[in-house]
Amino acid sequence: MEQNRVNRKGVKMLAMTALFMALSYVATSILVIPVPGGGYLNMGDTIVLLGAYLLGPAYGAVAGGVGSALADVMAGYGIYAPATLIIKALMGVLAASQYHALRSKRWAPVACGAAAEVIMVCGYSLYEAFLGGSLAAGLLGLPANLLQAAFGLIASTLLVLALKKSRAVREFFPCF
Repeated sequence: MEQNRVNRKGVKMLAMTALFMALSYVATSILVIPVPGGGYLNMGDTIVLLGAYLLGPAYGAVAGGVGSALADVMAGYGIYAPATLIIKALMGVLAASQYHALRSKRWAPVACGAAAEVIMVCGYSLYEAFLGGSLAAGLLGLPANLLQAAFGLIASTLLVLALKKSRAVREFFPCF
């Protein structure tokens, strides 16, 4: 009986990881708002953070990292896919780890999301510096990355606050 419960939980987590992977891809690809200086705003970080809070560090990292990297590849930004995979996975690990320790605090989504967005901003700045061959090249994308971080943080926080009110969500994701 215990084995059956473990298998069901594993299947549920695998299915939810695949769902959040797809949601991350769609959220990154559908709502695309170009910003001056290159890059674009999207809802991807919102799903990366939400997936981390709901799925935990390991599953959340896989969902956010793979879904976002796939969006880069499909949008023609394949050169960013390796960095995106690592950056979004690290965002998921950090956000989920912190959130599960602080989830009873009303401000948890803001603090955890902000820490994860620091990884995103710094990660892409370093990667763009590597690609451009100088720190100055990495700093060129900083305004767009900061805007993306703020957008993802605000949207994910609002979504978490709304979802926490749902009994069905709390029952399906007891750690939420």
